[in-house]
Amino acid sequence: MSSEPQRPGSREVHDYTEEYGYHSDQRSLRRDPPRVSNQNQPQFDWISPHEEEDEEGSSGPPRDLRATPLPMALKRAIRQVQQMQVPVVSSRDSWKRKNAKSLRKLKDCGMGFLSFFSLWSKTLQKIGGNFGGGVQSYFLFLRFLVVLNFVSFLLIAGFVLVPSIVFRSVGAALVNSTGQEACMVYDPNPEGLVVFYNYFLDLLSGTGFMEYSYLFYGYYNNTMVEDKNISYNMPLAYLFTAVFYFVFCLICIIARMGTAARVVVATGSSTVGDYSMIVFTSWDYGCLGDRATKLKQKNIHYQLQVDLEEESIKKRAAALTLSQKIVLYSLRVSMCFVSYGLIIAAFYGIFVATEFSQVKNGQGGILGLFFEYLPSIVITAGNFVVPLLCDQIALIERYSPSTTVIVALLRAVFLRLVSLGVLLFTLWRQITCEGAENTGECKLCQYNHLLYPCWETRVGQEMYKLTLFDFLINIAVLVLVEFPRRMVVDNWSNKLSQWVGRQEFVVPANVLGLVYGQTVVWTGALFCPLLPLINTLKFILLFYFKKITLFHNCRPALKTFRSTTSTFFFLVVLLFGLGLGTVVMIYSLSEIRPSMGCGPFRFFPSMWSIVPTSFNNLSIITQDFLFFIGSQSFSIPLFALSCVVMCYVVALASVYGKSVALLRAQIKLEGRDKQFLVKQIEMLSRRQQILKQTAGASS
Repeated sequence: MSSEPQRPGSREVHDYTEEYGYHSDQRSLRRDPPRVSNQNQPQFDWISPHEEEDEEGSSGPPRDLRATPLPMALKRAIRQVQQMQVPVVSSRDSWKRKNAKSLRKLKDCGMGFLSFFSLWSKTLQKIGGNFGGGVQSYFLFLRFLVVLNFVSFLLIAGFVLVPSIVFRSVGAALVNSTGQEACMVYDPNPEGLVVFYNYFLDLLSGTGFMEYSYLFYGYYNNTMVEDKNISYNMPLAYLFTAVFYFVFCLICIIARMGTAARVVVATGSSTVGDYSMIVFTSWDYGCLGDRATKLKQKNIHYQLQVDLEEESIKKRAAALTLSQKIVLYSLRVSMCFVSYGLIIAAFYGIFVATEFSQVKNGQGGILGLFFEYLPSIVITAGNFVVPLLCDQIALIERYSPSTTVIVALLRAVFLRLVSLGVLLFTLWRQITCEGAENTGECKLCQYNHLLYPCWETRVGQEMYKLTLFDFLINIAVLVLVEFPRRMVVDNWSNKLSQWVGRQEFVVPANVLGLVYGQTVVWTGALFCPLLPLINTLKFILLFYFKKITLFHNCRPALKTFRSTTSTFFFLVVLLFGLGLGTVVMIYSLSEIRPSMGCGPFRFFPSMWSIVPTSFNNLSIITQDFLFFIGSQSFSIPLFALSCVVMCYVVALASVYGKSVALLRAQIKLEGRDKQFLVKQIEMLSRRQQILKQTAGASS
């Protein structure tokens, strides 16, 4: 038997075991003490890791084998030897191991099944490979908003729309009317024959047949269905659905922010951490085919390009002298004042346009449609021109690519959100007679019933027009600007076309458009319940339009930015929009008198008045339980428990933060040690070369 030729793999294992004191016979695979102690040689325990198992009962690859600096072929051979050992386990441990493996397989199958139904997964992979993670983060953000709006529509349809359709012919008013007859005059339906093109105008402006439909607040009744089997309070359902809609959106945004924040914390928002993740964890070994492999290579290339640009900018900033820093900061402050001056001028233009539009509200035809859309036109024009100027100003300020994205986005968000606030403020001045609800035209009904017989529907129409106009502008820009520009650049070879070139996909401006559109939906959801459905369809079509213009009209960006921090910042900006919508909803529920001629709250002094009215109709036991929840005996212990849990979470986070900081410092020290060792090796190799040369010369 000893004369038989051995296989190369077994011969290598035999040599390894003989060199480091391991015997290849099956009798004893334990490590014997080596004959010559050498700490530089790797020592390995062949069977001790089998005694340690994971908590789930699964035995993975031994940790000592992973840490040992050996070739991969030798590690595979050693693992085969280890797997020949049969560990002695009890029946209970064997049952746990089988259950853990079954649950893991079931979880993997479930995740694969859910990933099959994920929207646009292949398209997003293609976008990330061709244009980088920054552009891909925009489309991921757009997909998140599509899902959020669709689920929100299902919520509104289940508790408001479907019950209103089913119970419209039954039920009775909650209370009798005690208001003035002049305040209850509201008839949006036109009388007599209507010219055909007026239907098209009504579709664009939300008036006529669109005004008195399930699309707007004024069509819903204040009915309450009471039966032996079912009882449904429509005003209460309308109110609680609107409140829960905002709470649901807040929870979804915070959950997604937590996911994005974990990535930011893992990388430390630094180039070193991100670079380490790219080098060691970015490659997907499931990529099959040349196409997927090339896309992944391009994606990694863009990520490395971002890190190199950030690092080079940081080095240039660190090399600036004191006088250069003073000049740079002075330039940034002055440019900041210029940009905010442009934003204030845009606000004034929106205010004047909204005032003029409300004065000319009674006209019909095309001119009347123009006056209807005048605030939307001015807002869109300001949101298009001012961010372009602010982007040019940001180039002068010389920030890093990621910081430039954040600064430009902050200025544009401030412009768009406050411009929407200026529009709402102008409407509020006219609805409430500038806050004097007991004087002038607001004295009779506590709101301007002559100009706004159903002011909630009027606000909903403004939000509907803003949503529709924003979508039409996106289509017009795609057809009339982006495609002609690409055709001119591709077919003409003069200097002007070369200077203009193909456009870049500007991520901050596009993300801002999404945030603005979603903020409009949140602002008008109370007055236009079907606005989330309209926004869902709008964002789905917008995804395909942006995909077409990205692949056919755009070129990869010359300056890229890190997608990890930008994704988190996109959600923070979206949270600002949700805050604006929440403020509008709370003020409308508690302060402004509802319209007496329309809507489910027509006979209440405020929309929130339905809550105490419904509370008084509950049983005594339910009232006592709700009083106990709101009392100090329940709220104080709950607050104390919340404080204890919060302190524990904060302490745990601080401990984890310190451990992560220590590990990062250790990684830096190890990196410096390796650099020092590499330098020492280079010096030794140079000395050896010099000695060889001198020895050769002397001989």
